[in-house]
Amino acid sequence: MTIQTEERNCMEGRIGLITLDSPATINALNGVMIDEMQAALDTWAVDDRICLVMLQGNGKRGFCAGADVRQLHDALTGRDDPAMPLRFFSKEYRLDYTLHRFPKPVIGWAHGVVMGGGLGLLSACRYRLVTPDLMMAMPEISIGLFPDAGASWFLNRLPEGLGLFLGLTGARLNISDALRLGLADLAVYPQQREALLDTILATRWSGEAATDDNRVYRLINQLDAPPDPSLPASNLAHHEQTIARLCRDGDLETVVDRLLSEPGEDEWWQVCIGTLRSGCPVSAWLVHEQLLRGRQMGLKDIFRMELVMASRCAREPNLAEGIRARLIERDNSPSWSHSHVREVPREHVESYFTPAWSAQDDPLIAL
Repeated sequence: MTIQTEERNCMEGRIGLITLDSPATINALNGVMIDEMQAALDTWAVDDRICLVMLQGNGKRGFCAGADVRQLHDALTGRDDPAMPLRFFSKEYRLDYTLHRFPKPVIGWAHGVVMGGGLGLLSACRYRLVTPDLMMAMPEISIGLFPDAGASWFLNRLPEGLGLFLGLTGARLNISDALRLGLADLAVYPQQREALLDTILATRWSGEAATDDNRVYRLINQLDAPPDPSLPASNLAHHEQTIARLCRDGDLETVVDRLLSEPGEDEWWQVCIGTLRSGCPVSAWLVHEQLLRGRQMGLKDIFRMELVMASRCAREPNLAEGIRARLIERDNSPSWSHSHVREVPREHVESYFTPAWSAQDDPLIAL
């Protein structure tokens, strides 16, 4: 199966439950899964009986590893429909926007791996509950893409310089990092998921969004959260001042040079810088530009901008090459179109922000 959708009767009202159900791929998103989620949310948004929604992932390894990029690679290399990438990204961003603007409370329950489009889904939920085994990242620079699925929105809301750092390095965040940055709301024990569902089912819901939202807030805050000392130490806590010093000011070339020259010694930092060093230089520019431009944009325009960027990535060679090197052949030796950020022409960067369609033909015009 791809996803499971179900409605459960509460003491009064109903809950809509969406379960990502592709454990073998860590619930990587494909077009069918997105279509099914969109259909369920569209139905529940106007169904007065549905008072809240919960989104979760099946399997031990994680909530969602992002998009099914192997399937995307087939389209990029001509083994599948070449129009598929634009359809996929259009559907994914519409789904993310729907979650962001859903008229009823949405609880996201995330465990294990939460990467790329998975973080896009979680970030769009009203309540973001995460378990101690969380591993969160936006690693798109490794495959020649950019942090999408609304990352231009949520990375821009982090302390100055941190969003850029996460995008440039694909830094892996643990639960303490995610809570520290506000990318998650509450730590929960894995076994509490069923207890929370039982409590929700035993509650009388009013069908009035503000009242029900208040009830969800109270229920969640009654959960027995893991004490801070039991959670893994925050890696970011040791590096935030350094990251701010290196990333807060300066043009992209200067920031990259600073990061590559910083003599960090611990393994977490070295992995981050290694990802930047081997990542796609064009993607580094896209991270920088999307955050700069996104500062002045509303959520609709954020997704429209990201769709323009994603569609351009699908037409350029870096994305197919990155997926090949990292996930298909796994030689980890991608041949990027440019070897350093200093070699990427400004006009080439600008082309990723120029729509290939008229305003009337914008695939996300209906947002």
